[in-house]
Amino acid sequence: MGGRSSEHEISLASARSVLEALDPERYESLTVGIGRDGRWELAAGANHRQLPPAPAETLPIPAEGGISATLAAVDVVLPILHGPFGEDGTVQGLLELADVPYVGAGVTASGVCMDKDLFKAIMRDQGIPVTKNITLREGDEIRNPFGFPVFVKPARLGSSVGISKAHDDGELRAAVDLAFEHDEKVLVEEFVSGIEVEVGVLGNLEPAASLVGEIVVTSREWYDYSAKYDEGEMDLIVPARITPEQTARVQELAVQAFIATECEGMARVDCFVGIDGEVLLNELNTIPGFTSTSVYARLFEASGIPYPELLDRLVELALERHERRSRLEY
Repeated sequence: MGGRSSEHEISLASARSVLEALDPERYESLTVGIGRDGRWELAAGANHRQLPPAPAETLPIPAEGGISATLAAVDVVLPILHGPFGEDGTVQGLLELADVPYVGAGVTASGVCMDKDLFKAIMRDQGIPVTKNITLREGDEIRNPFGFPVFVKPARLGSSVGISKAHDDGELRAAVDLAFEHDEKVLVEEFVSGIEVEVGVLGNLEPAASLVGEIVVTSREWYDYSAKYDEGEMDLIVPARITPEQTARVQELAVQAFIATECEGMARVDCFVGIDGEVLLNELNTIPGFTSTSVYARLFEASGIPYPELLDRLVELALERHERRSRLEY
């Protein structure tokens, strides 16, 4: 939990919900807190549900008696981390090296889905319709072939951090400058007029989609950080107020994207239903916000899978994948 990214506090909130929902009769849980400075700490004491104090160890650390030894001994890890250094394949790579089962996407899928530029390239190659964008790198001339408004975002961040909606050239320049503070690659993305919807995906080799939810922003202009995390700034309507055909299309594209990027375990897929009725996929989050009131959990709650059962299924999927892959020869 925690982590180095700007989504540190969101990760801690997600982890609290997970710890509260895990059945103590079935699970013995330990917590590894990661500070914004990258320092790690293993929680100690009888009450394993207490979040750890300020982290005190860094990697690499001694194998005996420390976090490495603990990770090697557990049955499964839940990487409840958001953003870089947790959702991008880095921690997943550590767990692969340690040969520890873990929940969620693997190294490749995590890295690809974290990078919105690469993700969209794969979607286009697979014939999956996505929102149009161009990609800027350091030193590139600022371009906008889409007219205004447009969205400008860092390629490899989440929770709307560093994202702006630009309405003119001045705002575009400021938005690009802000995005470059967070990443060396920036997307300028076409504005899509329509309904923003999200859907959860659960499974390994045979993934299934949840009901589709509609995002309604109450007072903000768009679904920014405040709309996502400030109380009362967003309503989730499940099922979404779209046609049955559009619902089926959203679910179909979500599962296709999940498979195309080789995701496993879980993902939340964000789409737009345009005013012309066309469904466009926007992005896929491999470790979505994971509190009991987050969109992913609420979508599956509405689909008949309550939060504690959702956690059980994710643990089982992690163990199933590890067992399946252990039979491969390298």
